[in-house]
Amino acid sequence: MKEIGGYIELDTYTGQMVHDDGIKLNCGRNALAYIIKAKNIKKIHMPKFMCDSNDKVLSENGVEVVHYSIGLDFKPQIKDHDGWLYIVNFYGQLSNEYIRSLGKNIIVDNAQAYFQEPITDIDTLYTCRKFFGVPDGAILYTDKLIEVNERDESYKRMNFLLGRFERNADEFYQEYVDNNRVFKNEPLKTMSKLTENLLHGIDYQVIKKRRTQNFSYLDMKLASINKLKLNIPNGAFMYPLYLEKGFEIRKKLQKLKIFIPILWPAVFNICSEDELEYDMAKNILPIPVDQRYTIQDMEYIVNMIMYYSNLEREENKVYEKSINVRNC
Repeated sequence: MKEIGGYIELDTYTGQMVHDDGIKLNCGRNALAYIIKAKNIKKIHMPKFMCDSNDKVLSENGVEVVHYSIGLDFKPQIKDHDGWLYIVNFYGQLSNEYIRSLGKNIIVDNAQAYFQEPITDIDTLYTCRKFFGVPDGAILYTDKLIEVNERDESYKRMNFLLGRFERNADEFYQEYVDNNRVFKNEPLKTMSKLTENLLHGIDYQVIKKRRTQNFSYLDMKLASINKLKLNIPNGAFMYPLYLEKGFEIRKKLQKLKIFIPILWPAVFNICSEDELEYDMAKNILPIPVDQRYTIQDMEYIVNMIMYYSNLEREENKVYEKSINVRNC
């Protein structure tokens, strides 16, 4: 029986939702689990350069994993593959034309490219909480359907988002970390009613424009010192700035409350120190460009990065000079 009366709950939003035609699931890991079950995948080629979030899904489903390398352009360094090829669209740098050229049995992870269109006949997944203020949620495009009987619930996961809205991030950071860990053990469910509702209340065009503008500004100012040559994606995820000693600048920025994450710490366990992926995970600074920030914020970040980069170069010059003097 429907309840009538009582106190008013959260309003129901009716705005247009990006990827409303996709399969709505509770998290990105389970979007992969869905594809594995639907297509009976037994072997998959995964990039070394990614987190370990999918490891449990793969092992529980008995999938053989073969790791491959990527280049500075984030493209896979693999000519042929048996089984399936898992492509991570890092920072939205892989075009749909390129992805189509990779052949059949492809899974595209667009967790970092939410505004990139899915490709017909290629399994594609998106993660909502990397782009928007929601606690969970994923979108999947696939041509083979399976039944998912249980619907997720998100009301218990909202506190860190609500707290961050009114207070500082550090007060709720542990709750955020704990929420991320939850999904390692969450079974496959459909997206929660709460998350789907919130996604219908978002102004996607404003967000896409802001993210694109911020990314473009950073690239205009930092391309000369960036070891990566980047395309400017629509509705960018983050701006990847690859510096010689990026890890040192990350620490200095943190003291200014500019928090630059290490997105793939698991890479340090998979790769040796002389591999490109190890250095990329260590020294790429993923700079936030999301809808919370303006061009003025980007300008401040650029100024601080340039200051510390110049300081680093000056310190190196002094050190090299002292070495030369000692060797005379």
